[in-house]
Amino acid sequence: MTQNQPGSGPTALRILLGSQLRKLREAKNVTREEAGHLIRGSESKISRMELGRVGFKERDVADLLTLYGVTDQQARAAVLDLVATANEPGWWHRFNDILPTWFQAYVGLEEAASRIRTYEVQFVPGLLQTKEYARAVVTAGAAGVGAEEIARRVDLRLERQRILDRPDGPVFWAVIDEAALRRPIGGVEVMRAQIQHLVDLMRQPNITIQVMPFSFGGHSAEGGAFSILRFPDGDLPDVVYVEQLASALYLDKREDVDRYTEVMERLCAVSTTPDETIELLRAIADEF
Repeated sequence: MTQNQPGSGPTALRILLGSQLRKLREAKNVTREEAGHLIRGSESKISRMELGRVGFKERDVADLLTLYGVTDQQARAAVLDLVATANEPGWWHRFNDILPTWFQAYVGLEEAASRIRTYEVQFVPGLLQTKEYARAVVTAGAAGVGAEEIARRVDLRLERQRILDRPDGPVFWAVIDEAALRRPIGGVEVMRAQIQHLVDLMRQPNITIQVMPFSFGGHSAEGGAFSILRFPDGDLPDVVYVEQLASALYLDKREDVDRYTEVMERLCAVSTTPDETIELLRAIADEF
């Protein structure tokens, strides 16, 4: 049975547990409908469990383990311990009043990731934003929202950034379209401070920033921004996150992940090197 890795967050653990249950079910040639009937549920409930989209009841998991032929007490205990950990709320749950349900899963995955690669077109990536830049971004996209909620949204973003300073924090690799760096969000002083912040962040060994320059023209990621997350547990597949206006896609099928990974590799190959990035960032700052 799979053991959870240190630092694995509850969202990642739910996905890991769901994947483990799916493998056990398939090994016994049990259908989702049969499994759902056993736990007084439905085929769709089993599907949501196996995707890690819902919490797990210990009784349901125990019944499924029996159905799947897992009788070894030590193996059963390991899985049931994982259930308890996966059901624990993450720190971000205190922001549930302002956090869209479709984004909650991403925050949890981000917390558990060992590597995050992201391509951004419109804005500086959230994990790299200054407080003032973040406030300007949030305010621009929050028509009719009060000052208190805007402040909480900014606090959430700053709280997310703490993962980059953890000893076990992820490797973060960002490719930022030059347009995002030239868009005057928040005004001249905010942009100058934001760009200097990017230069400063590049001193951290776990952070790499590249810029997709205007000079390159068209490229392989014309479809828009996306992120690819990898996790320390080898049993947990990479996840591609694609944010939309009022929802998000989470892709973990091998062919989808491979396609986005190939696009990311191409972006990295044609974007600025780290030294060129610093030079370009300083040039852009001077133009504000």
